[in-house]
Amino acid sequence: MRTGSGSNQDRQNRRRKAHALGLSAETRAAWALRLTGWRILKSRYKTKAGEIDLIAKRRKTVAFIEVKARKTREAALDAVTPASQRRIANAAKIFVAEHPKAGFYTLRFDVMIVRPWRWPERIANAFEAFG
Repeated sequence: MRTGSGSNQDRQNRRRKAHALGLSAETRAAWALRLTGWRILKSRYKTKAGEIDLIAKRRKTVAFIEVKARKTREAALDAVTPASQRRIANAAKIFVAEHPKAGFYTLRFDVMIVRPWRWPERIANAFEAFG
């Protein structure tokens, strides 16, 4: 029979593994963006409202990017819930307030899907939050 501490250890191990997978996915997504002409402005941008995985700029566009590592495209898109969209939008508003020049750019919300053995897929304008 398993004790409470064993299940707690299992939970901690799952959490660590998920965290490592997330960091790896964000790194892969950032490299894919760089290789397609984007400049990474911030990685793991933390605010009181929440965290944005990546903030990137290309020409006159600033993209707030949520990175999802999942086995399928559908699972990744399902993981970007209305609650997470609000969190990202609120954090983006804080970023724009802290960096007023960002307001002169086209702002959008993208999702990067990172799947095993695939090039990361970027979905531009995955959701709307400004306006």
